Amino acid sequence: MYHNDRNRLLAAALLTAALSGCGDDGAATGQGLLDAEGTRDPWLVQYLVPGADFLGVHGLAFDADDNLYVGSVIGQTIYRVDTTTGEAEIFVGPPEGMADDLEFGPDGTLVWTSILTGKVHARSPDGSIRVLAEDLPGINSVAFDNDGRLFVTQVLWGDALWELDPQGEREPRRVIADQGHLNGFDFSRRGELYGPLLYKGTVVRVDVDSGELATVASGFRIPVAVNLDSRDNLYVPDTALGRIVRVDIDSGEKTLVASLAPGIDNLALDSRDRLFITNMVDNAILQVNTRTGATRTLTQSPLAVPGGLDVVREGGSDQIYLADLFSFKRIDGTSGTVTELHRGLRDRLEMPMTVSVRRGRATTSSWFTNAVQVMDLTTGESLAIHHDLEHPVDALELEPGEVLVAEQGRGRLLRLSGEQGAKRNTVRGDLPGLAAMRALPPDDIDDPVRYVYVTDTLAGELLRIDVRDGSSKVIAAGLQRPEGFDLTPEGDIVLAEAGRQRLVHIAPESGKVTEMARNLAIGFPAAEQTPPGYVQTGVGVSPSGAIYVSADRTSGLYKIVPQQQPGSGR
Repeated sequence: MYHNDRNRLLAAALLTAALSGCGDDGAATGQGLLDAEGTRDPWLVQYLVPGADFLGVHGLAFDADDNLYVGSVIGQTIYRVDTTTGEAEIFVGPPEGMADDLEFGPDGTLVWTSILTGKVHARSPDGSIRVLAEDLPGINSVAFDNDGRLFVTQVLWGDALWELDPQGEREPRRVIADQGHLNGFDFSRRGELYGPLLYKGTVVRVDVDSGELATVASGFRIPVAVNLDSRDNLYVPDTALGRIVRVDIDSGEKTLVASLAPGIDNLALDSRDRLFITNMVDNAILQVNTRTGATRTLTQSPLAVPGGLDVVREGGSDQIYLADLFSFKRIDGTSGTVTELHRGLRDRLEMPMTVSVRRGRATTSSWFTNAVQVMDLTTGESLAIHHDLEHPVDALELEPGEVLVAEQGRGRLLRLSGEQGAKRNTVRGDLPGLAAMRALPPDDIDDPVRYVYVTDTLAGELLRIDVRDGSSKVIAAGLQRPEGFDLTPEGDIVLAEAGRQRLVHIAPESGKVTEMARNLAIGFPAAEQTPPGYVQTGVGVSPSGAIYVSADRTSGLYKIVPQQQPGSGR
């Protein structure tokens, strides 16, 4: 009945439209059948780039029934994923669910590693969750041997192999240390541990009782994991090259299995030896045919961990430069087309989480790698990389060769200058809640920046700071977790108030706060031992009036534009 009525209405509308062009002197001049005036919000919120279930994807494992479980570090969640449809459902949510690697024990207990918090968690079959170990920075990989003994490794912020008590009662036993960052490992049917050394490009065999280590295969660029099938064929993904190689564990002979995009991370085989692998850059889970090298995509998204952004007008259209953690991207503001400019682990890229663009150069920051990087947008060349920072959450160029860093870990604005940024001066301290920073454009584009705005997400404030002497003025207060923001052409501020999941307009002279859009998918809660702003909600304002906002709760990108009010004529 409904469809018949709808079809009649549509036919009548088409007929009305056709007759309206016939020039009948008696034609009606009233409102057309489909001319609905309606009402409109002042701002139209749309997705320019759609989102995904995952905020980054890493470790994966199968249970005894061949159900696939996948872990997200930044998303702090373990998902159960249907290997046929790619549909995902939350199995363990934040904050406990942060999982870089995960493994099922003989009794069905799921154990996983939380690399950012240094904890190892276990979930019993009855659903109870407990901490097996903590204070292990960089805890990364986990596996049970054939006897049910539990082992984990530290990488990046540590370098050791440990044996843990599956009940969490005995102290961890260190098996070996400083071996070269042993990453995702597995046990053979003979009970031998096999794993890759990240920094040495080799795959090794380890005796877990004596700690004796022997090289099995070499010639890898960045091997990130291994898994053995039911016949003890060893599969090794090389993340920098995007290759999966099969290794004979007796001879060390290598055979190419598949060629994928760089950024592959962890892999798992089900009871039928079907191989599944994640790609952190593409936010993807893939099934790989180990005979032919063909792949099937279970799930993938244009963005992985969208953070800070900046907007530039190029060729008459908006171009959004986005820090996507595992890659640096440019997005067309009209079509939503995503172009990958730099890919993590393949290119020289410091895992960007924010970006500021000025005079054809992009300055990115990353609290994940504690680095700031300056790049030439025309050539793609990396011009400078600054390390030895503590949780830099934003950065911008004051002038060429001089960078201002919002160093949240030390609660300060830090000026870097001189050769390789060797000269460091604190501009302003006492800012433990630093979340985002923007420059007030100088009168002349060639002049150095004098003032910056910063958000303090702990104090709930937006401040203006003079970079010459550190003096400041509170522009707006009483905000809930303010994060990224940008300036309009008129000098007003558009800010993401993450704590209220809304976008607001702030008048810099009066500090008046006006809501623009609400119920946005922003403000993912921070994990332990990370900056309070966590993944910055990036905001960019175009001269055209369009506003772009990154959505960390959905891994998408909003485009928000003003709407003409009905009957307003404007």
